Amino acid sequence: MALFQHHVFICINEREPGDTRGCCAARGGHEVAKAFKQKLYERGLKRVVRPNKAGCLDQCAAGVVCVVYPEAVWYGRVTVDDVDEIIEQHLIGGTPVERLRIPPEALTGIDPDAEPTGDGFDF
Repeated sequence: MALFQHHVFICINEREPGDTRGCCAARGGHEVAKAFKQKLYERGLKRVVRPNKAGCLDQCAAGVVCVVYPEAVWYGRVTVDDVDEIIEQHLIGGTPVERLRIPPEALTGIDPDAEPTGDGFDF
């Protein structure tokens, strides 16, 4: 089985029209996902980096949202025009694209400084 060096999850979630959070699909999520797939293939990275369409990544205000693993680098307001830069600078070069990065303190989810509950599930 092939092991990928990176997974890129691209939100393509779609919400009802008028939802105050908006959605990545309406902001170009499908187009960004298509661009990642095409551009990674063109660079010969098809079996090295896996672009994955994702449902809601719970960062709606920053859509289109992408997250790169294993580094857990979150990107916001990603457009098709940003895909080449993310591929070249981060996925190939190893340096995250800071201008697109969502800072950890702006992410929704578990507070890393929260006291553990003791049950192993801190959410």
